[in-house]
Amino acid sequence: MTEIPSTTTAIPAPLPGVPAWRVGKPDAFLAADVDTARDAVLTIADGAFIGKHLGARSEGVRCVSHLFESLQPGYAGWVWFASLSRIARGKYSTVNEVGMLPTESSVLAPPWVPWSDRVRPEDRQEEEEAAAALAAAHGPAGHGHAEHGSDTHSEHGGSEDGASEDTED
Repeated sequence: MTEIPSTTTAIPAPLPGVPAWRVGKPDAFLAADVDTARDAVLTIADGAFIGKHLGARSEGVRCVSHLFESLQPGYAGWVWFASLSRIARGKYSTVNEVGMLPTESSVLAPPWVPWSDRVRPEDRQEEEEAAAALAAAHGPAGHGHAEHGSDTHSEHGGSEDGASEDTED
């Protein structure tokens, strides 16, 4: 994932998955308030699943979103975010929103591979051996009967445990 230094005030390069129109010079006070942003993300996620701070993005006048690496299983390529804002000349940050955002790498599916290319030769060999074993167990093709005593009915028409199938209620 692209790293954006959090100490710079220059316009950062866009992160994958973040629209280019949101990139601009972030409010310096809000961009420096990483602790408040991390605490906000901790309200929805376990600390073990929140990675390093990736940067701060301007969302408009006095509104900044902090992005954190996601270590959440099943969410590779996603980022945690916390949007902060403040009033004009205000000295306190307000948390507006927290959540997860996908990036370009998390949204794209892997390239499609046809089934015939995915099957390994040993997979086909196992399938052929299983079919041959099944055919050998059933005897000649078209005769689905097994040999000698595998029938579950006794000569008197009942099942092996002696219960009759023709009982009426």
